[in-house]
Order: sequence, then structure tokens, then C-alpha cells
Amino acid sequence: MNDLKTQFEAAATAIQALPKRPDNTTLLEIYALYKQATAGDATGKRPGMFDPVGQAKYDAWAKLKGISSEQAMQRYVALAERLKGASGG
Repeated sequence: MNDLKTQFEAAATAIQALPKRPDNTTLLEIYALYKQATAGDATGKRPGMFDPVGQAKYDAWAKLKGISSEQAMQRYVALAERLKGASGG
């Protein structure tokens, strides 16, 4: 687990350092996987209709319900690798 946590932290740093901002769908995936890995299943109430960004983020996170922290970290690391490769880094 420690090795995975180290990879996850490195992936988070790499994603923040991407030269090009990912599209909104990818950003939601990044957010949801990070939240699932660090906080577990989505909690709290879904934001209201006057917060469409909050709703999208909450919905993306809620779709990952039941995925373990380790699985979310693995998927996050794989996504970071894909994005790094796509940006030529």
C-alpha cells in the first residue's frame, strides 16, 4: 500500500503540472478518483440547481460508490500516466 500511496501522490503532482489543462470530462474523472481515493464514498447532500459545477463533481464522485481507496488510487495513477503520455511529457 505504501508504494501505491507514493505513486498516487506523484500522480497528483504530475496532474497539477500538466502543460495543457484537460477537458472537463477528464477533470471530473480526476476529481472523482481523487476524492474516492482520499475520502471514500460520496457523502453529504448533492448541491442544488444553482451549483451546476458542484452537482457535476458530486455526481462524478457518487458514480464511484463502492470502489476501494486502493482501486481508486490505481485508476488515478493510470489516468495520470495516460495524460502525461498524451501531453508528450
